[in-house]
Amino acid sequence: MNSVHIQGAARTEMGTKFAKALRAQDLVPCVIYGGETSIHFSAPLLSFRGLVYVAEAHLAVIELDGKKIEAVIQDMQFDVITDKLTHIDFIEVLDGKAVTVEVPVSLTGNAHGVRLGGKLKPVLRKVKVKGMAKDIPGVIHHDITDMRIGASLRVSDIKEGKSFEILNTPSAVICSIKTSRNMVEGEAEAATEETAEA
Repeated sequence: MNSVHIQGAARTEMGTKFAKALRAQDLVPCVIYGGETSIHFSAPLLSFRGLVYVAEAHLAVIELDGKKIEAVIQDMQFDVITDKLTHIDFIEVLDGKAVTVEVPVSLTGNAHGVRLGGKLKPVLRKVKVKGMAKDIPGVIHHDITDMRIGASLRVSDIKEGKSFEILNTPSAVICSIKTSRNMVEGEAEAATEETAEA
């Protein structure tokens, strides 16, 4: 994973009142877990743009009082009305200890079934990955060129990477190619036969 630098300030005052005051200043309250003690800090909302609002998973390098802490996102909270980021929980990256991160799945290639009129239906856009931070990719790529109408891509089909583990259920569907009115007649018949054989 690539890293994003976050310049933060330690928090000594806790509670809803103080968190609300921080948000009013466009600061995001955060907590880092996993070390000897939990670390509370805040950072400007804009500094999270390259960490939260991107298509890849990133490692956060958080600087507090001259000390740098590497961490990954564990959980995020957003305002239900404005969808504005309101809180982040991090897990500190420690030497020799695996971390769990949600990694986006990027579907590459032009699927055979789509070329013949089928419709690609994404289901699972991210998978939960466990491994050493240095071994986890920012995005997992999978080529769907050979997928036909009626076919599904499942978690068990992802073969990229031997240095990390995907924690999702192996049978979970990442995407499928559904029939549509525009599909080629011959392909429709083939899809029906394949479904019957299955």
